[in-house]
Amino acid sequence: MAKDKKKAPKSKPAESAKLKNKDYLEQLRGLHVELVKLQEWVKAKGIKICIVFEGRDGAGKGGTIKALTERVSPRVFRVVALPAPTDREKSQMYVQRYLPHLPAAGEVVIFDRSWYNRAGVERVMGFCTKEQVAGFLKTAPNVERAIVDSGVILLKYWLEVSPQEQTRRLEARIKDGRKIWKLTPMDLKSYSRWYD
Repeated sequence: MAKDKKKAPKSKPAESAKLKNKDYLEQLRGLHVELVKLQEWVKAKGIKICIVFEGRDGAGKGGTIKALTERVSPRVFRVVALPAPTDREKSQMYVQRYLPHLPAAGEVVIFDRSWYNRAGVERVMGFCTKEQVAGFLKTAPNVERAIVDSGVILLKYWLEVSPQEQTRRLEARIKDGRKIWKLTPMDLKSYSRWYD
């Protein structure tokens, strides 16, 4: 006796539906409310949070940080974007320049790039030796363990971007007078070293 087998309808490939602006703004508002709740929890409980954003140039680190901080208090959420190290800082223990910026109770500190520069930009651009990179990679987990053991909630994010999208975003920075400040000579040098 043969059973009738009904064929399941073929499913269409998932289409990436664009969110309507009204729906986006509504969802964004809800997320901002959640960030404010987080802020109040951090203050009330004396929580220490450190968020590290790393990623390629043009991957959206700055935009993500702006979205996180636009509706919260700068007294609680603090952004750290350190410039190139001074000669004095170059003579210090590598992570030393980052430690004073770690959060105290009731603070959220967001690093726009961090100590991982040693294994990323500095390595790729030849600002440090292979031995220094190896030493950093060996030491970093212990430093981070000490940070976490001191009660800091450490969150680390890597933002990625395709070569095509990076090109588009860097060109947009060149063409837009409001964004040109985001483009540095280092961006252009590292752009040619994608695979490094």
